[in-house]
Amino acid sequence: MAAPPPKQRDPSGVDNMRQLIALRWLAITGQYATIQLVFSILGLPLPIVSMFAILGGLILLNIASSVAVRRGLRVGERELLAALSIDVAALTGLLYLSGGATNPFVWLLLIQVVLGAVLLRFWSACVMAAVTSAAFALLAVVHHPLSLPDDISVGMLDLYVLGSLISFVLVAALLLLFVTRINRNLRSRDARLAAMRQQAAEEDHIVRMGLLASGAAHELGTPLASLSVIINDWGRVPKLADDPVLAEELSDMRVAVERCKSIVSGILMSAGDPRGDQIAITTAAAFFAQATGEWRARHGADSLSFDNHLSRDPRIVSDSTLKQIVWNVLDNAWEASQRQVAVRLEQEGERLMLTVRDSGPGFDPVILANLGKPYQSTKGRRGGGLGLFLVVNAMRKMGGWVDAGNAERGGAIVTLIWPLDMLEWNED
Repeated sequence: MAAPPPKQRDPSGVDNMRQLIALRWLAITGQYATIQLVFSILGLPLPIVSMFAILGGLILLNIASSVAVRRGLRVGERELLAALSIDVAALTGLLYLSGGATNPFVWLLLIQVVLGAVLLRFWSACVMAAVTSAAFALLAVVHHPLSLPDDISVGMLDLYVLGSLISFVLVAALLLLFVTRINRNLRSRDARLAAMRQQAAEEDHIVRMGLLASGAAHELGTPLASLSVIINDWGRVPKLADDPVLAEELSDMRVAVERCKSIVSGILMSAGDPRGDQIAITTAAAFFAQATGEWRARHGADSLSFDNHLSRDPRIVSDSTLKQIVWNVLDNAWEASQRQVAVRLEQEGERLMLTVRDSGPGFDPVILANLGKPYQSTKGRRGGGLGLFLVVNAMRKMGGWVDAGNAERGGAIVTLIWPLDMLEWNED
């Protein structure tokens, strides 16, 4: 069964902050290893206590940031700019204590510039570029000198060239790793925005369809009323009333006209507030038994089987839209197979589920991939596919969702899922 649709929110800021936290952990590890290498193995004099104090501050900052993110910190432009600025300040402090601009690792400042360009808006990225440029200029003028013996070399490379090589490789690797991951977050955000725009377009489509249906229903009301009057008048004509064949046909016509009038009334009712018409307090078992029973009465006694597997029978608020949702799914199932439709009502945790299974050919993979989009139908007629489209969007507005798939032995399965708190009657 599909999980509930994710709430429409933009977590890209939080995701990007997590990337910065991960980058900071790597930076702390690399800086600690470099300090130990230079101080302990190469024996170069460094103010190691001050440098470890800066690393300790970064560790505390990262722990606090991780806790804040887990507790639901809202991450926006200011938070990301502040995090990048703190990283620049910490790196500037370490470079100040180890040679300033003469330290080959000074080019690590470029990482903050690139991350700012990717994560921040234009003016915030300009601020980050200005901050790092100012830090570089300051390090060129003021820094703790780093004395390197002239005879220190590693193979064919002297120590400064080796440091520059390591710095270049680190910058390239970190930029490749984190810019790629951050771009993936941004692409995910763009996909969410596109989905939200699609949902807005679908809801606008529903509104326009509702207006058209409402107008058509009003237009049909008058001729249907006229037909009803004419048929009733014909029923009082002796020649027609005394003919058994004609009398039976008039009766069938009367039933058909009343059915049409009922459909028109339902269209007018559904075109209004989706939860505001014909509200009734009932139980889940009673409502769905009545809805499926009325549908069975129109399609034949063997058209539907209904199984109630509720562990308890909650009281719910029902209306015409809820019934119409069920009927639309049943109509689709019947049209697909023309054989008995199996309906199962059950409760799973705090969810109420109605599963409809038919014996037809099942859903095409393309239909499943585009579930809930208009005009996605395998029936081969123009304008098809609107029934399931309306069901999906009506369920979404009610706080529920639709899960569709194919059974292993053939046939389609559609499950309507409502959180109980969206339907259950609360006497308070």
